[in-house]
Amino acid sequence: MRPFDPQLLRTVPEARRPLAVLAAVGIASGVATVATAFALTAVVVAVVRGTSLAEPAAYLVALFVVRGLLAHTGERVAARAGTTVSSALRHRLVARWLGAPVETRPDPATAVTLATSGSASVEPYVARFLPALVTAAVVPALAVVVMVVVDPLSALVVVLTLPLLPVFAALIGATTQDATQRRWQALAGLSGHFLDVVRGLPTLVSYGRGERQVEVVGAVSQRHRVATMATLRLAFLSSAALELLASICVAIVAVFVGIRLTHGTVDLSTGLLAILLAPEAYWPVRRVGAEFHNAADGAQALADATRELAGDDPQAGPAEPPVPTVPGISVRGLAYTHPGADRPTLTGLDLDAGPGLTAVTGPSGIGKTTLLELLAGLRTPDAGVVRAPATHLVTQRPFLTAGTVRENLTLGTGPDTPADAVWSALRAVGLDGVVAALPQGLDTRLGDDGRGLSAGQRARLVLARAALGDAPVVLLDEPTAHLDDDSMAMAHKAIRALADSRCVVAVTHRPELVALADSHVHLGAEHPQARAVLVR
Repeated sequence: MRPFDPQLLRTVPEARRPLAVLAAVGIASGVATVATAFALTAVVVAVVRGTSLAEPAAYLVALFVVRGLLAHTGERVAARAGTTVSSALRHRLVARWLGAPVETRPDPATAVTLATSGSASVEPYVARFLPALVTAAVVPALAVVVMVVVDPLSALVVVLTLPLLPVFAALIGATTQDATQRRWQALAGLSGHFLDVVRGLPTLVSYGRGERQVEVVGAVSQRHRVATMATLRLAFLSSAALELLASICVAIVAVFVGIRLTHGTVDLSTGLLAILLAPEAYWPVRRVGAEFHNAADGAQALADATRELAGDDPQAGPAEPPVPTVPGISVRGLAYTHPGADRPTLTGLDLDAGPGLTAVTGPSGIGKTTLLELLAGLRTPDAGVVRAPATHLVTQRPFLTAGTVRENLTLGTGPDTPADAVWSALRAVGLDGVVAALPQGLDTRLGDDGRGLSAGQRARLVLARAALGDAPVVLLDEPTAHLDDDSMAMAHKAIRALADSRCVVAVTHRPELVALADSHVHLGAEHPQARAVLVR
């Protein structure tokens, strides 16, 4: 976990411009800070010597205004940079996971933590810590250079004592990293367990184990609470230590200046300027130490996210074979074993499917859904070759967002899809009358998982979405498994119409759909080396 990883700029290009602006503002603020010390010294000397205050006071006021404007600009740019980087990081993570095979994705607990609280924690890292880091890189060096010119002895004291702060900050940062990793692991465990409980809550309640999970969630939450408090305790102690060390260093400079002022070996303006510049050499480093604790979670999340988004993954498997130019698929020697399984799900499978409807049947658990996921590129085969163009996969429980009917239909084609094409797709599945009768037609909002439509209507809606897309291959996983006879008949008609112009591969247990198929492939355990048997 480094203070700043250049990989951020390559992973999230949106961060380059705001970070460059923040760096420019930090440098300008450093120059204005040193200039303010000169102006304030001139004002004090003018008061002591009884000379005119007009000119130094005007400079001081102007510098205060400039510093105020720079601070305002820095805050606005930092806030915008934080939200921009956080949103872009979350978008890239989700896009990568959705486009990657299942085997290369992180476990659900890690993914949920990284995409939610992890991406959100990047905001203070970008908005607060990085500007402080830029200031710490500019202001102390500028203050020391000016002090070398103005008062070399005070500059020597600062040069000898200033490195102590980064050393202590590095030691504290190493301890903070360990504490942050423990807290991060506790949070991932809590998120993963809570996700599992929510998914299995109906089953747990059915077996009377729901109350037990309250205790388990409480225990996991307590571990996260303990890790969080340990991190906060470390942050408070380290901030106090850095403040004490910086105060002692500034006091040493002030004592040396005071002694020399007493003996008359340095004039008032020089001594006062040294005393004003000394805190500016230490303060940015103290601020970095304080902000690092606030941004430690963001630094850890950013390191994890950049690893997820980094270049080539050694587990990504070989390069994809050439994509066929005809709307069909070709599979040779396909083999796949689920992670953690002790025997392969598919072995030595050969399959060809061209334009038309191909029905895939077989007993439950034989690997029919896995076959569709391999054809869609959601999983990487252990052996064999899959050649297929772009595919549209309709799963057993298709995704329907809590949005309008139009938004659900155009999820893959975009909001600019012509209304005529949308109504044509609905007409093909017999839903045009149903949608037209809704209160707001295509703009009627649906609930989560398509609430507001029946199971048969939802099944036909996703078939209309597949018809609306331009993928030459459509993969259907039990498209009519839970429909009544009337809904099933309309869905089968829509599938048959879809197969007239595309390659449709449908996993089914319905003999009615098998009867409509142009070819029928049966996956059976009786052929362990080649489970795909072409029936017709």
